[in-house]
Amino acid sequence: MTEAVLECRNVVREFSEGNSKLQVLRGVNLVVRPSERLAIIGASGSGKTTLLQIMGGLDEPTEGGVLVNGAPMHGTTERAKGELRNKYIGFIYQFHHLLPEFTAQENVAMPLLIRREPKPDALGKARDLLGRVGLGERLTHKPGELSGGERQRAAVARALITRPQLVLADEPTGNLDAGNGEHVLKLMLELNEELHTSLIIVTHDHSIAERMDRILVLEDGVLKESA
Repeated sequence: MTEAVLECRNVVREFSEGNSKLQVLRGVNLVVRPSERLAIIGASGSGKTTLLQIMGGLDEPTEGGVLVNGAPMHGTTERAKGELRNKYIGFIYQFHHLLPEFTAQENVAMPLLIRREPKPDALGKARDLLGRVGLGERLTHKPGELSGGERQRAAVARALITRPQLVLADEPTGNLDAGNGEHVLKLMLELNEELHTSLIIVTHDHSIAERMDRILVLEDGVLKESA
């Protein structure tokens, strides 16, 4: 294993607006260590989500690149990116993105099924992890039958079912009330510690950021350590 779980090397992202170009990211460099927890904060529209999507291979940088466990995320095939994501990365979004036609257990098992893990094994691991996040009695419920907090806890379980080296979380509690938000955050931090997963949280909430090992500020396209 390489020392860096994720590395951004001079990541630039430009968007065309008519005849002009808007540079959202201006040469972002970042090294994330095993088990490290860090927050990325910044004003709305500063490019935080764009950066997170580039880290996860969901968007392409205009220049530069990202290494995940030493392997390039960009300049490769969609299949190779997908394999890298499935092997090393878990995603948690502000909105849960659970598949409505599947049960909580099936949703959480999905990343393992994509890996072609035998279905009974995948469902068993999903059942165990859902029990850990307080949803042991809700296995057969579909997302529409779960509360907002329950859906987000299921999304956390889905992100962690593969025991990824890195979790990328985009405002993971932004759609929840204070009580549910705190429950989900504590759950993420406990599982991060137990599974030794690195965690990158994009947030506008300074109280969340202060519970991370490092706080980084994205301002004018540049990522800097918080003073």
